[in-house]
Amino acid sequence: MSKHPASTKEERILYAVKKVLTRVIRETATPPGLKHPLSEACIQDMRDCLVLIASREQELARAAGRSSDERPRFSDESRSRDTVVIPISQIQRKDE
Repeated sequence: MSKHPASTKEERILYAVKKVLTRVIRETATPPGLKHPLSEACIQDMRDCLVLIASREQELARAAGRSSDERPRFSDESRSRDTVVIPISQIQRKDE
C-alpha cells in the first residue's frame, strides 16, 4: 500500500477505498460506443461512494484544522495566497 499523509485510521481507510474505486473505474473504462462491463446501477453506486468519501474527507480535514482545498503543486510553484494576476494586455516588452 502506498504512503498517504493521512493521520488517522479512518483517513487511511477512506484513501485506500477511494484508490481502489478509482483504479476499478480506470481499468474497466471502455472506448466510446462499446457497452461497459459494469451495470449502470453499479457505476452510479461507485459515483455515490466517491461523493461520500470526498465529503467525509472534507469533514475530517475541517475538524483537524487542515485546508480541504489542497491540490498537487509543482515543486517550484509558489504557495502564496497573495499572488497577483497580471492581464496579458498589460505586459509590454522593453525596447532594445
